[in-house]
Amino acid sequence: MSERAIVKEKVELAVADGTRMAAYVARQGHGGPHPGLLVFQEAFGVNHHIRNVTERFAAEGYVAIAPELFHRTAPGFEGSYTDFDSVRPHVQAVTVETAELDVRSAYEWLRSNERVRANEISSIGFCMGGRVSFIANGVVALRAAVSFYGGGIAPGLLDRASTLQGPSLFIWGGLDKHITPEHRKAVTDALTAQQKSYVNVEFSRADHGFFCDERAAYEPHSARQAWALTLEFLRS
Repeated sequence: MSERAIVKEKVELAVADGTRMAAYVARQGHGGPHPGLLVFQEAFGVNHHIRNVTERFAAEGYVAIAPELFHRTAPGFEGSYTDFDSVRPHVQAVTVETAELDVRSAYEWLRSNERVRANEISSIGFCMGGRVSFIANGVVALRAAVSFYGGGIAPGLLDRASTLQGPSLFIWGGLDKHITPEHRKAVTDALTAQQKSYVNVEFSRADHGFFCDERAAYEPHSARQAWALTLEFLRS
């Protein structure tokens, strides 16, 4: 797929609380309709990495949209990977309630788009976005949901396991000190108890953020395998 075949654009969405949310969209410039994909950011914004991931999915045949979850506090924000203090206030401002509103807005944009197959919309998220992807799977009709090292799912969101609609793929780094083995087990135990379909994968030599090739934690072998697994999971 040539670079020129991917159409990239920024759109502005109305959110139910009266706010306006920018989102980055990437799609193929021909054919369709295509499956849709919600791409939820890390704590560092819809930055170069997240835009690149969105474009990679577009090259695989998705209409992918990455909404700016910090639009209430810092529209257009792109944080530094080495300065989490500047990121923290914006992360803390993303509540479950505001995340649900943003999810619905981006989902409806996909669902109403003539280039998207409305019954084939999935989600993926990284870090903070992994948590939002989990939330999304309980509030809109997703075909599947992928969560890369989603912090805060356990223990705070485990009561939502019963609401999940699509199969879930959880990807963790075994060296991640932010999300403990106990937290990871609590997530899968909650889904098992609710008889929900899931795949749970731990890359033993990977740390938190290992999929991002712009972070010190990048682990290329695990990242390549995680990408292949994600594509297969979303297709099937």
